[in-house]
Amino acid sequence: MKQITFYLDFISPYAYLAFEELPQALTGLSYSVRYKPVGLGFLLRHHGSLGPAEIPAKRDWTYRHVMWLAHSKGVPLDMPAVHPFNPMSLLRLAVATDAQGEPNRYVCETLFRHVWTGGADAANVERLQAITDALQPARDPADESVKAQLKAHTDAAIAADVFGVPAFEVDGRVFWGLDALPMLRRYLEGDAWFEGPHWDSTRTLPSGLPPRKP
Repeated sequence: MKQITFYLDFISPYAYLAFEELPQALTGLSYSVRYKPVGLGFLLRHHGSLGPAEIPAKRDWTYRHVMWLAHSKGVPLDMPAVHPFNPMSLLRLAVATDAQGEPNRYVCETLFRHVWTGGADAANVERLQAITDALQPARDPADESVKAQLKAHTDAAIAADVFGVPAFEVDGRVFWGLDALPMLRRYLEGDAWFEGPHWDSTRTLPSGLPPRKP
C-alpha cells in the first residue's frame, strides 16, 4: 500500500476540488493518505512567487476557472464573501484536532466546506467559534505546540520541493495541482514511464534566463 502525503491549505479552491476528487480519481487502488495543512503564503514567499489572487487578471480568471471546474464536476462551490483571507485560524484548528497535527478526512472536509460552500465569510469570528465547537479539537488552536506543528508541516513541504497546493507526495515524488491527479494514478498503477529518464531529466535542463537577483 502506497502512502500519499496531501499538502493543503483551506484557502485554495484547487486544493478543495482536489480533496473532493481524490477518492474518485484513485478508486480501486490501494493507498492511504496523510493530510498535512501548510501555510500557502509561506511556501510562496519561500519560492519568491505571488499567489494567484495577488495578480488582478489572474485572480479574476482563477475564480472563474474554479467555479467552472466545480460546475463541470458536480462539486458544490460558492465563493466565500471575502477572498483571499487569513487562513491561519483554520489551519491551526485542523492541526489541533490530532496529536501529530495531521487531521483526518472528516476534519479537512468540514473545514474545506466551511470555506467553499454557502458563500459566507470564512474568517468570521462567530463562524470560526462555531466550527471550533463542532470539531472539538484536543488542543487549543492557539497553543504553541499547534503553531510549531503547522510550521513543521510547512518546512517539510518546502524540504520536499513543494511550491504550492494541492500537492501530493509519494515515494519522494511530488505531484502538484488538481490536474496532476491522473498522473498520480498512473504512478500508483506502476506505469513504466516513471522508471525511465523523464522524471529526473527536468533537473538538468539548462535555463536561458539570467540568475534571479537576491
